[in-house]
Amino acid sequence: MGCSMRVCSVLFLTVLLVACARGEDPYRFYTWNVTYGDIYPLGVKQQGILINWQFPGPQIEAVTNDNLIINVFNSLDEPFLLSWNGVLQRRNSWQDGVYGTNCPIPPGQNFTYVLQVKDQIGSYFYYPSLAFHKAAGGYGGFKIASRPGIPVPFPPPAGDFTILAGDWYKRNHTDLRAILDGGSDLPFPDGLIINGRGSNAYTFTVDQGKTYRFRISNVGLTTSINFRIQGHKMTIVEVEGTHTLQNIYDSLDVHLGQTYSVLVTADQPPQDYLIVVTTRFTSQVLNATSIFRYSNSGGSVTGLFPWGPTIQVDWSLNQARSLRRNLTASGPRPNPQGSYHYGLINTTRTIRLQNSAPVINGKQRYAVNSVSFIPSDTPLKLADYYKIQGVFSLGSISDNPTGGGGYLQTSVMEADFRGFLEVVFENTEDTVESWHIDGHSFFVVGMDGGLWSQASRLSYNLRDTISRSTVQVYPKSWTALYMPLDNVGMWNVRSENWVHQYLGQQFYLRVYSPANSWRDEYPIPSNALRCGKAVGHY
Repeated sequence: MGCSMRVCSVLFLTVLLVACARGEDPYRFYTWNVTYGDIYPLGVKQQGILINWQFPGPQIEAVTNDNLIINVFNSLDEPFLLSWNGVLQRRNSWQDGVYGTNCPIPPGQNFTYVLQVKDQIGSYFYYPSLAFHKAAGGYGGFKIASRPGIPVPFPPPAGDFTILAGDWYKRNHTDLRAILDGGSDLPFPDGLIINGRGSNAYTFTVDQGKTYRFRISNVGLTTSINFRIQGHKMTIVEVEGTHTLQNIYDSLDVHLGQTYSVLVTADQPPQDYLIVVTTRFTSQVLNATSIFRYSNSGGSVTGLFPWGPTIQVDWSLNQARSLRRNLTASGPRPNPQGSYHYGLINTTRTIRLQNSAPVINGKQRYAVNSVSFIPSDTPLKLADYYKIQGVFSLGSISDNPTGGGGYLQTSVMEADFRGFLEVVFENTEDTVESWHIDGHSFFVVGMDGGLWSQASRLSYNLRDTISRSTVQVYPKSWTALYMPLDNVGMWNVRSENWVHQYLGQQFYLRVYSPANSWRDEYPIPSNALRCGKAVGHY
C-alpha cells in the first residue's frame, strides 16, 4: 500500500490541482521520515524516535478546515503509527492512527494520512501510539488557526511559542516496555524535559512591552505538571479548541495529555527569567527550566527559584473549576460559542467508568469497569467494516462499575449516533487520572471528591463550562461530562497515563449510524493498510 517518493509527489500534485479546480479548502502537504537517532534529553545518550531528524518533530500549522496530507515513511525496525491528540477527525476515524482503527505501518513502508481539521481551532499535539514509542519521543505540536475574518477574542500576539513538556526516563523505550510486559510497574521518572531537553536548554526571546502566546502541552507518561514563568502573570485564552474567559493565573496545572494557551506580557524589568515546570502530586518534586529572555536583557536570572504548588489537590480542583467558556467569543465559526446550550439538552444515557489496578495472571494490569483491554490482531474498525467474526463483541464492557475482579477482554462499547451522553469518571485510586476520548469534545460539567451520586448533578455547571477532549480525575474523586455523539466511527477512550493505557486502561466506543451514508461517515480510504484477519479483504 506504500508508494515511492516520486509517485507520492505526483499523486499529491494531482490532488492539489483537482482541489484547486473544485474550490475546496486548502491542502497542506507533509513528508515525514521516522527514524531512530541519538538524543540526550537528560544528558545521557538514548535511542530516540525522530521525525525528519528532529525531536520534537516538525510543528503542524493549519487553518480551520484545511486538508492535511501527511506521508509517513517508517524507517524503524518495528511497526509504527502516529495519532493526533484532540484532532476530531470528523466522519473519519479511519485516520485516527491508533491500533483500534489503523494497521501499523510496517518497517520500510509508508502510509499517507489524509485528514481535515474540520470546524476546529486551537492547540494540540501528535504522538506515536504503539508499543510505548511515546517514551522515545516522536511527538510534535499541532496548532489550528482561525480562518481570516473569524473574530478572535484577543489581539494578535507578537509571537507564538509551543511548550511540549513532561516526565522522562533515561532508559530506552524498549527497556521500559519490557518492564511492563514482565508484569511490573515503572519506577519514578528520572526527570522532566521541555521541548526534548532538560533544564536551561531553550531560550524564548521576547521584546519588552509585547504580549506572547504560549501553547503548553503535557506530553509526559505518568505525571501531572505545573507551569509558570518567574515574575509574570498568565492570561488563559484557549483550552483544546475552546476560547475561555480570560482568567489570570500565577501558575497552571497541566495534566497528562492536556493543552492550554496563555498570553504573557513582557512587562517586567529587562533581564532573564525562569520558565519552570514541576511535577504535581508526587512525593519527590522534579523540575525543569527554560529561559524567558528580554531582547534588551540587562542581566541573568536573579532571585529565588519560583516554587509552585506540589501535592495540594484542592488548589488544583479550584483552578479547574475556574475555567469557563467565553460565551460571546466565536469558535471555528462566526457564531458565538454560547449559542450551543448544552445544559438544556436531555441526556440519552449515563455511563459510569471506574478505573482500577488489578493483578491478573500474576501481572500488574489496569482496567476500567473491571475490563483490562487487550488488542486483537485486527484493527476493530476494519473488523467492523468487513464484518469479521471473532475479533470483538459489542457490549463487552459494562455501562457501570461491576465491583468484580479484573479480567482481560478486547472491550468495545456500542453507542448511537446523535445520542447525548452523561459520562462519569470515578477514580478510586490514590493517584490523579487523566482521560481522553478520541473524535469528540465534551463539556466538563462537574468534578468533586468522594463518591458520585445522582445528587451530584445538583452541582453541575450547565451554562458556561469549557469543552475539551482530555480531563483529569483527582484521587478518590469523580469528574462528570456531557458529550454529544456527533461523530460516527470507532473511537479510543483511554487513560493518558501511558503506563495505565499500555496495561489495559482503555476501550473503544463504537458510534454507529444505520444510514451507511457519506453524510455520516467517509468510506474506507483507498490506501488503507490490511493486517490480521483483514488481509485479503477489499
